[in-house]
Amino acid sequence: MNKLSLIAGATVAALLGTTVAVTAHAAPLGLAQVEQKLRDAGYSRIHEIEKDDGLWEADVTRDDGRFREVYVDPKTGEIFDEFDGRTQLTIDQLLAKAKEQGLKDIHSVERDGATWQLEARNARNQKVDVRLSGHDGRILDSERDGWLD
Repeated sequence: MNKLSLIAGATVAALLGTTVAVTAHAAPLGLAQVEQKLRDAGYSRIHEIEKDDGLWEADVTRDDGRFREVYVDPKTGEIFDEFDGRTQLTIDQLLAKAKEQGLKDIHSVERDGATWQLEARNARNQKVDVRLSGHDGRILDSERDGWLD
């Protein structure tokens, strides 16, 4: 019986340890982590970092002297820079991706660097402000637009 209790206790401890590790890994990036990620990516000067629409927004200068505004996904650490050489979706491709994700009545579409902002209705017919990746169209952030819609 003691051996069985010991095995059960070790199993529970292992599971709890795994859960804690997964939870800790899933925590959103903080300001210092975002700053380090930007420096590691070659942004030599970071002028300002702030939270905006669920993403970190940073005004930066690269080593080549070019100033730009980039976004960092706090969940993944992915940097969205329109000049990083990655392919950008056209507006038609982006709208198709948005509709595939359940967005409808899409209006007020605006490209913002390597992301797109739009206003739409979600699958629950709620008005939402949405930011999507300009690279693959996935939703990066969605916030309900007001309470009375």
